[in-house]
Amino acid sequence: MTTGTTSPTTRPSSRRRWHSLQAQEARLAWRLILPTALIVFGLVVFPAIFSIWISFHKVGLGNLNDVFHAPFVGLENYRRAVTDFAFVWQGGGNMGAYVTSIVYSFTSTILTIIIGLVAALLLNQPFRARGLSRAIFLFPYVAPIVSVAFVWRWILDPRPSGVLNDILMRLGVIDLPLAYLSTRGLALILVIAFTGWRYFPFAMLMILARLQAIDGTLYEAADVDGANTWQKFRHITMPELRYVVGALFLLRLIWTFNKFDDIFLLTGGGFGTNVLPVLTYQFSFRLFDFGVGAATAMILLLTLVVFLVIYVGMFMRSTEEV
Repeated sequence: MTTGTTSPTTRPSSRRRWHSLQAQEARLAWRLILPTALIVFGLVVFPAIFSIWISFHKVGLGNLNDVFHAPFVGLENYRRAVTDFAFVWQGGGNMGAYVTSIVYSFTSTILTIIIGLVAALLLNQPFRARGLSRAIFLFPYVAPIVSVAFVWRWILDPRPSGVLNDILMRLGVIDLPLAYLSTRGLALILVIAFTGWRYFPFAMLMILARLQAIDGTLYEAADVDGANTWQKFRHITMPELRYVVGALFLLRLIWTFNKFDDIFLLTGGGFGTNVLPVLTYQFSFRLFDFGVGAATAMILLLTLVVFLVIYVGMFMRSTEEV
């Protein structure tokens, strides 16, 4: 007759399970993961959740010492952010921070990938000192942002002693020095050019790695068929680079959309170069309205999520077609 209890021979005891090899390995894994998990929670997860919480509350210098009792204002911070004159459109044909962020992010990302592609194609060719050339090409990416930004500011200095002004005046191209980073429109173009120049080595490395992995027999077969350089680039190189370029575009778009230091060091967000990260800083640490600043950061995050969803949808469709 069978009883309602389980015999020790059919089911191991909880004590035996606790001392089993699988349980010991699981406890060891948790002990190894715990320090990193605590760091990630303290530096990433908690600040992100706290920013969301702040975006729905009125937080300023007056109640910063008791922020957890700040009054709840709902979507008021978001309304104030999107209706601010510096957010969408400033009038007179001047773009606001949101539109400027989109223009700046897309154009600089495309420029970065184009320069990286050209550099990768050049460095993929056999020539003397190719390794040294690759190291030199990495300089803009590995150099400290503060140093390269101030070198660019020195080159574009509005005084006659500025490098570019001095050269152009000596050549007779201009009569008076120009304030390049203080001219609306031109300042944004220069910031985009700076971003493309600074981050093209990252795209170059990724594309170059993929170029070196392309099967050389494809090009040999194309040579036999009489294909020229452009035809080989169009029908062999670019299809092989499609997924790498797509991943690069997404990564660089996300990083550029969140970029703060490049524009802040070059122009401080003035003269038509104000973007959402800089506007977030201005709301939070110049106006000391941390609720509106957090709301602006959340709008930035939601925009990136939309970009990500669109990209993933396009990528999935292209994969199904292949």
